[in-house]
Amino acid sequence: MKILVLSWEFPPKIVGGIARHVAELYPEIVKLGHEVHLLTTEFGRAPLYEVVEGVHVHRVPVPHSFSFFDWVANMNKSMGHHGGKLILEEGSFDIIHAHDWLVGDAAIALKHHFKIPLIATIHATEHGRHNGLHTWEQWYISGKEKDLVHNSWRVIVCSNYMRREVERVLQVPWDKMDEIYNGIRAEKKLRWHEFDAWNFRRRFADDSEKIVYYVGRMTYEKGVSVMLNAALKVIREMGGAVKFVLIGGGNADDYKKQAWDNGIWHKCFFTGFMSDEDLNKFQAIANCAVFPSLYEPFGIVALESFAARVPVVVSDTGGFPEVVKHGQTGITTYTNNPDSLAWGILQVLKNPDLAQFLVENAYKDLEQRFSWVKIAKQTESVYQRVVEERAVTNW
Repeated sequence: MKILVLSWEFPPKIVGGIARHVAELYPEIVKLGHEVHLLTTEFGRAPLYEVVEGVHVHRVPVPHSFSFFDWVANMNKSMGHHGGKLILEEGSFDIIHAHDWLVGDAAIALKHHFKIPLIATIHATEHGRHNGLHTWEQWYISGKEKDLVHNSWRVIVCSNYMRREVERVLQVPWDKMDEIYNGIRAEKKLRWHEFDAWNFRRRFADDSEKIVYYVGRMTYEKGVSVMLNAALKVIREMGGAVKFVLIGGGNADDYKKQAWDNGIWHKCFFTGFMSDEDLNKFQAIANCAVFPSLYEPFGIVALESFAARVPVVVSDTGGFPEVVKHGQTGITTYTNNPDSLAWGILQVLKNPDLAQFLVENAYKDLEQRFSWVKIAKQTESVYQRVVEERAVTNW
């Protein structure tokens, strides 16, 4: 089977969870005997074409743009042009797979022009991110999401929560969707003894301080402000022997001001973007991972922490309760509730036996529910179903 994948982000360009999802899934699809070509955007010094773990990666140039929507339009033109050229040169593909609305226009055009069935994975919705649609930009993006799912033969979602949301918000029939979890490669994570852990740790905290961290985008929906409000109580309860490390790109100025206003600036460390290499090391030296999202379709960050053997505290929103089993593989707390979040963090920091119990159970759960090998086979089943249906369908 030949599969053409469209994703606006792919390593080394990592903005959110899509890049990691695509980078981990498709090498496993290749191992199942399929040919995968991935269209993504150029980034830095990354080659315009390379083969990554069996995946043919094509990075297309995107002309300079004066606005985000202009950039998206230019990207789709480049992807559509390159995708069409690729199909003509390589022979017909069996499936086109688009990841989120940003690549929707190119995917839809290629689908219609070459009569190749389209599958879409919806990783999140604009409605969910903002708890409704409040501006013309949000309405526009939601419209693009609807265009993509309407034009798709099947729609893949990452959790039961997202299946219900996509049905409600984008009006996708329940039986048109397939529910497939995200995954993780646990073997890629470092352990404490595999590098100079103490010296690395001292870049972020004193030896006497426990490290509590958040990693993700610095945006409202991720609940960073909730964590900073909870931090005040945690610091008091711990007698100051704790450091909060916030990792991620984006504009963190408001959160830095909040930390200053809360009187906890000296107990917070804003790292900005962190490379995968350093993040792997960092997770090996941390004591607690916190993800206080207000909206979270799945929560692949929780799996990253499972794999790194870090105890996890999350909010009970979206897909998190499906991923994190409260009291078994992590601690779930009330969404947008700093007191509840502080309680969860303190449970981990003050009870080392509980923390170890959570870590061991979470690591076992990875193989049982979140293995990319299993996820690839589930994705392959969707592909095979669509190919078989296409074979007996007049376009």
